[in-house]
Order: sequence, then C-alpha cells, then structure tokens
Amino acid sequence: MNQTTGAENVIWDLSIFYASPEDSAISRDLTDVQAQAERFAERYHGRVASLSAAELAEALGELEAIYEKIGKLSAYAHLHWTTNTADPVRGALLQRVREADSKLDQTLLFFMLEWTHVSEEGAKVADAPALSRYRHYLRKQLRYRPHLLSEAEEKILNEKAVTGRDAWARFFTETVSSIRYEWEGQQVPQSLVMRQLYAPERDVRKRAADSITAGLRPHLRTLTFVFNTLLADKASEDRLRKYPTWLSARNLANETTDEAVQALVSAVTSRYDIVSRYYGIKRRLLGLDELFDYDRYAMLPSAQTHYTWEAARNVVLDAFGAFSPRMAEIAREFFEHNWIHAPVMPNKSGGAFASPTVPSAHPFILVNYTGAVRDVMTLAHELGHGIHMYLSRPHGIFGAYTPLTTAEMASVFGEMLVFNNLMARENDPSVRLTMLASKIEDTFATVFRQISMNRFEEAVHTARRTEGELSTERLNALWLETQRAMFGESLTLRDDYAIWWSYVPHFVNTPGYVYAYAFGELLVLALFSRYKQEGASFVPRYFDVLSSGGSDSPENILAKAGVDLNDPNFWQQGLQIIDDMVSDLEALTVQVQ
Repeated sequence: MNQTTGAENVIWDLSIFYASPEDSAISRDLTDVQAQAERFAERYHGRVASLSAAELAEALGELEAIYEKIGKLSAYAHLHWTTNTADPVRGALLQRVREADSKLDQTLLFFMLEWTHVSEEGAKVADAPALSRYRHYLRKQLRYRPHLLSEAEEKILNEKAVTGRDAWARFFTETVSSIRYEWEGQQVPQSLVMRQLYAPERDVRKRAADSITAGLRPHLRTLTFVFNTLLADKASEDRLRKYPTWLSARNLANETTDEAVQALVSAVTSRYDIVSRYYGIKRRLLGLDELFDYDRYAMLPSAQTHYTWEAARNVVLDAFGAFSPRMAEIAREFFEHNWIHAPVMPNKSGGAFASPTVPSAHPFILVNYTGAVRDVMTLAHELGHGIHMYLSRPHGIFGAYTPLTTAEMASVFGEMLVFNNLMARENDPSVRLTMLASKIEDTFATVFRQISMNRFEEAVHTARRTEGELSTERLNALWLETQRAMFGESLTLRDDYAIWWSYVPHFVNTPGYVYAYAFGELLVLALFSRYKQEGASFVPRYFDVLSSGGSDSPENILAKAGVDLNDPNFWQQGLQIIDDMVSDLEALTVQVQ
C-alpha cells in the first residue's frame, strides 16, 4: 500500500488562472465580469430578434469574452477545490464563484431566450457568412425552444440552483471524498482500497470489497437523502420544462434523440450474453466453482506489473507517437508544463477527469495514480480527453466543447492505442492472455456496466416519480436487479454489493451521463477498425474530427472519418468486435493450457 510511484509530487500549476486563492485579481475579475454582463444587457436586451448578421456576430463575440472570464474563475475555483475538498477556504471560494456565475447567468440569459423565440424567418440569419463561427451553436439553441420558460422563471431556477441542486451535489462530493476505509490497520482513501479488487489473492479481494461496504454503510442515510432530493429536483424541472422522459434533457444536450439512445440501450442489453460468456471463461481460468462480486476484476499473476510514473509516461507517449508524432507532442505538454495532478491524497476527489477549462488557457487532468496497469490506461484515457480539448480550442466557448456522446471518443481511442502497443510488444501467450482479459473487462466497464447503470437510473427516476421518496432498501434492490441482469448466472452478487450505487458521482452530478461511455466505446471500436484497415491515411481525418470539437453536429463531424451514426447496424458492429475479443481470449486460453 505504501509503494511509491514517482507521482507523489506531480502537482498541477494553476497559475495560468491566478497566483493563489488570495490573488486580488479574483475579486477584481468577479466585479469586472458582472459589470461587463450588465453593459451587455443594457445594449442588447429586447433587441436580439432585430439584430443583423454582423450585429449578432459582434454580440456573440462580446458574450464569448464574458464567458471566458467567468470560465477562468470557475475553472480555477473548481480545480483548486478538487485536490482538497475538505478545506473550508477552498469550498468558500468555490461557492463564491458559483454564486457570481449564477448572478451572471441571470443577467445574460435573456440573450438566448430571445434568440430561441425568433421567428422561423428570423432564424435564417444564422446562415449568413458573418455567423459561420456561431452557426451550429445558434441552430442548436433553437432545439430548446419547447422547453424554455419565461425570463423571470428562468432567473428563479438559475438562482435557486446554487443553493439547491449544485449545493447538494457539492455536499455529496465532499461527503464521499471524506470517507475513510480500513485497510491493513490504516484509514485510507477509497482509491487505495479499490485497487485491491484487482489482486490475484481472493482473500485480499474479499477483504477489500468488505472494507468498501463497511466504509459506505454509515453514510447511507445521508447519501440516500441527497440522491432522493436530486431525483425529485430533476423530476420537478423536467415537468416544468415539459420533457417527455427523465433522459430527454440529457439527450438534447448530447445532440441525439430519445429513439437513438433507446436503440443503443436495446442493442447493448441484447448482448449481455457476451458478459456471461466471458465470466464463464474467467471462472475456469481462476479455477473457481463460483464467482462473486469481489472476483469481477481479479487479475492473473502474470498481469501484476507495477509502473512508475516515468514508465507510465513513456508507455503512453510511445503509443501515441506511433500513431502520430503530433499526438505525442501535445500529450508531452501535459507532463512538461504541469497540467496534471497525479498523487493519491486525503480529501482529493476520487477517480479521474480532464477539464477543458477555457479556450484561452488549456486543459488540466486529475488522476489518482497508484502504479497499476489500470492507472496507465486511465492516464491514456484522460490524456485522450486532454488532446481533444486542446485541439478544439480555436472554436471558442461556443464551438469547442463536445456533447457527451462524442466526448469519450478520443479518450477511449487513446486507451486502445496504449493497449495495442503493449500487446504488440508482448510475446508470452500467458501474459497476452491476461492483458486481453484486462482489456475486455475495461471494455465491459465502458459498455455493459455503463448501460446497466443507465438501467438503474431509468429505474430510480421512474420509481421516484411514481412512488415518492425511495428508501435505501428500495435503491439497493433496484441496483442489484439491474446489475444482475447484466451478469446473469455467471457471477453471484452478494447482498453487501447492494449499496455500491451510493458512491457513483455521475448519478448525482450529471444524471443520464453514463450511456455516453458506451456510445463512445462502440464508436471508437468502429474508428479503430478503420484505422487498422487504412493505416496512416486515417490519421489526418481523425485529427480533423478532434479539431472540430463541438462546432458541428456529431453526425457531420464523424462523417469526416467515414462513420454513419444513422446506420441501424452501427451498434451491433461494435458489439461484434467485443464478441470477437472474447473469442480471441478463448483461443489464447487453449495456447496456455
């Protein structure tokens, strides 16, 4: 547990935003940006529908500058807070900026409300050459027309979110981040215990799972209440905005449809047999009569490799460089300019993420690095995000950020590059087998597990709207039901596993998020298949896709790489590739026996 990695001092440098939380520029910028917003409102309130193309372009340029400034403040406050969520000073700064952001939004929300209510004829101004930079953004906003309220109502919802939904989400994060888990006589963060679920020794895995359960259990009443409150809050807002389902708002933001997402969900759940087939193989490889929840991620001994931070850096850069020297060059900037926060620390946010911050700056990455091979893949994943964000910056605030459905594309592609690079270097069939098994499980976690969690969200949002407040026991039952549907008879989930829904941040912070992982994984499998077929000629088209950011619809952007999202067989193609990976594992199993 105390093995060092070299990541202990890999701390990001946030000085591109502010020198410190006490930097006087923070207060100055908070005052200035609100003043800018008020001047903007004085100039344009009530006039949006009558603006010419040139005037609308000028207004959007001013709006970009305002959002850049508040985005810089928000990025700093959030990133600074994530590395010590228990620090009240950091929390106070985060809340201060969030309140300022809410006030700013209230001042500016008239602009898009007025735009979304222009006539069909008036909306044609978006096609003018002067608005080419903003065309997709403007058209995208028009899709919200049926779901927007009056300006007064929107202001109220916006202001109350700071002390409502956002406050509860922050409380959830601080609560989960503060939990300590018993391991080897010490109280440690969750990530250090979670890594033990991959241990080859079954007793270690079981003790780790029991420790997670024991750590979560005292907080269940609190976490249940937070979840119920946010479920009710979403139901209320969906009703007010006339969204037909709990997921419709997320689908609209993701620039997809309820029907398209249902097709994805149906395709994945129809192939749960792949999961059962794999775990049947794994049970035999482990020599066990029955697999339990704590056996899911058991690694075979030959796969137990410890990577120092320097080794992980080299593995990732080598893999990226083999695909494209430019890709490695961009990734190298994250290491050389301190754009990464890597060590495991008390009260640091768990998991990993990449933050785009603002186009005038650059992305940052947070990981909790412990030296496991899975951490190397996580580093590749987040660097993939970072490269995508880095390349899309020229499109500005309104065109750089992708919907969640395509946000996972570059991250999963980065993982695939590293995995294939490692497999190509390895000649030992037994090592290749364990590496492939690990990759299959990562793919399962991204596709099948995320869709099973989507099924859990579907169940809890429906139940909360029809049954009222849900007990912990009811949430537990829905979690086990949707998880067992995925594993079938191949793995036994103990009753203790029933409470493991309680620490998943996506359910709280971004309801409906999780299916985007499956979307991204299956999309990448299609893209990677094209890369293997086309070789170097694929690389510039891939970079064209990443550089497009969110400046056009996902359909149009992905068409550049030869992907047709409207193909009804698209999802099945990706699922067949996963099935083929399991077949490859079966063949390797024969070689090593």
